[in-house]
Amino acid sequence: MSETPPQNADFDAMTRDIAEVPAVEVIVTVAVNLMSAAAVKLGLTDEGDKYKDLDEARKLVHALAGLLDASTTEISSFHAAPLRDGLKSLQLAFREASLVPDDPGQGPGEKYTGPVYG
Repeated sequence: MSETPPQNADFDAMTRDIAEVPAVEVIVTVAVNLMSAAAVKLGLTDEGDKYKDLDEARKLVHALAGLLDASTTEISSFHAAPLRDGLKSLQLAFREASLVPDDPGQGPGEKYTGPVYG
């Protein structure tokens, strides 16, 4: 019995599709995905505490802050401003959700953004 080799047509099509997407769109899409995942891990969705995990949320918020810091000069203010606002909202939500809040400047992503105050 012989196996047929996997078809690469789908992978080739995906490669062509991603090649046509501007870098700024890829960066914004990744940032929005990080924001969405962080919101879920912070318990900010309809399910509330069902998926809440502050350790995971910290990692996601920190990664988002790093991405935005690294891409600041690569994406326009049109894209960056709402992403920075969303990041700050997530950082504040993290601070509120923490039983023992981090010191100013020590919260997730604050290495990149500086201290976040409400």
